[in-house]
Amino acid sequence: MTLVYNNSAKRLRILVLGYIIRGPIGGMTWHHLQYFLGLYQMGHDVYFLEDSGNTAYCCYDPQRNITDKDPAYGLDYALHVFKRVGLEKRWAYYNHHTHNWQGPLGKKALNIIASADMLLNLSCSNPIRPWLEGVPVRALIDTDPVFTQIRNLIDLQRKELSNQHNVFFTFGENYGQQDCEIPNDGFPWQPTRQPIVLDAWPVLPSSHKSSFTTVMKWESYPGHLYDGRYFGMKGDSFADYWTIPSQSNYPLEMAMSDDTAPRQLLLDNGWHVSNPFDISTDPWKYQGYIQRSRAEFSIAKHGYVVGKTGWFSERSAGYLASGRPVVLQDTGFSKWVETKKGLFPFKNIEEALEGIKSVSKDYQHHCIAARKLAEEYFNAPDVLNHLIHKSYQIIK
Repeated sequence: MTLVYNNSAKRLRILVLGYIIRGPIGGMTWHHLQYFLGLYQMGHDVYFLEDSGNTAYCCYDPQRNITDKDPAYGLDYALHVFKRVGLEKRWAYYNHHTHNWQGPLGKKALNIIASADMLLNLSCSNPIRPWLEGVPVRALIDTDPVFTQIRNLIDLQRKELSNQHNVFFTFGENYGQQDCEIPNDGFPWQPTRQPIVLDAWPVLPSSHKSSFTTVMKWESYPGHLYDGRYFGMKGDSFADYWTIPSQSNYPLEMAMSDDTAPRQLLLDNGWHVSNPFDISTDPWKYQGYIQRSRAEFSIAKHGYVVGKTGWFSERSAGYLASGRPVVLQDTGFSKWVETKKGLFPFKNIEEALEGIKSVSKDYQHHCIAARKLAEEYFNAPDVLNHLIHKSYQIIK
């Protein structure tokens, strides 16, 4: 994928459909903000819209650790987040259960939608209601390659949601290549990646004494057995890496919330397991955690790895933008991004240990290289302009 930034691009009215009110978590919020803020800074007339969905679940409340039918916590969270980035008047939430619009746009939402040029449905997170069906360009952004395609193949309702779009992008950048094992669900997926608004991710001084860190879930949802092959979660990828802390002689820390993780076994093997509550309840606390880290060390979802998807984490892109090197299990991303300077893919424990050692041996050099990788591969105007121009090429 060649990314070209065209300064003369037409100003478009773009709707970003996301998952901030229902999922008020720091890392997920940044994933959506990069699109929303990035498009706004590029001069587009952009709005964030979210739908409650059809289930009773409206919002996760991390303070009470419950899923709530009342979206009040998420609405307050969104107001805080959007105000901080100067976009507090550009969002709305449709509550399907009460059939009304909430948020600053209120009753203006339908008028804005009626004149929209394009929508981006991030992470397949929102239903396409009748008032969205007339938007000329309806782009589905798959951030969960392999699993999205399997859902389309086994879940008719999920496939119908996908069918409501006319442009399809995936973080599985190796889709369609000979050795990529993302199942063919019949949709014409195009490669894309996480945009990063670089001026929102400043490089702060780093320390040799801080830890290699990551923020993760052991099991986001159950793995899938499809066509005789199992595609699992991060916990399924971990078997070969238990002893990394004792063998590397550097502190390794993970901020992890889910109860399915074998915490005591991790602690017994030298892992630091931190409570993510103070990290993930605010986007800037989450960002600060990354900026205080020495580097990232992370395992990828088993399904991304065995599928050779080329997926690259929005979280890892944030580490790179912060000038923090990344040592990350290879999903096939080494095919499209430069490695060995600021970024170290690994396929086994020996390569993982070598990556950690390399980062530590010439730390400042790799910090500088990490930021350069973010600038070259994840710069928001480049990524988003490619996505826009490719969309219009497809629907012509």
